[in-house]
Amino acid sequence: MSPRNNRRRGGESPEERPGGGLDRFGLERTEEYQGEDWKVRHVAGASAAGKRYRCPGCDQEIPSGTPHLVAWPEYGGVDDRRHWHKACWNAKDRRTTKVQRSRNAPRY
Repeated sequence: MSPRNNRRRGGESPEERPGGGLDRFGLERTEEYQGEDWKVRHVAGASAAGKRYRCPGCDQEIPSGTPHLVAWPEYGGVDDRRHWHKACWNAKDRRTTKVQRSRNAPRY
């Protein structure tokens, strides 16, 4: 049996990849939302331990230790970061703006 080959195949360096340069652990990307570029980073459940956040997409709490996304405008500061459920971020363009639902309200 031959040993594993762990070298990358492809030949392009991280700086040459389309969509940007080297990012932290390969989990950060840039997306367009509301006419501007947003940085989006995946947060693993283990690194989210100890804090709770409120998702702006569904206005529900993101419990401690739950994997989710952090998004902020490309030229924004630390105060502009928002924590989203992954499904809410993916559905952000299909949602109406500023809809507040109570817990017992129907979903339609």
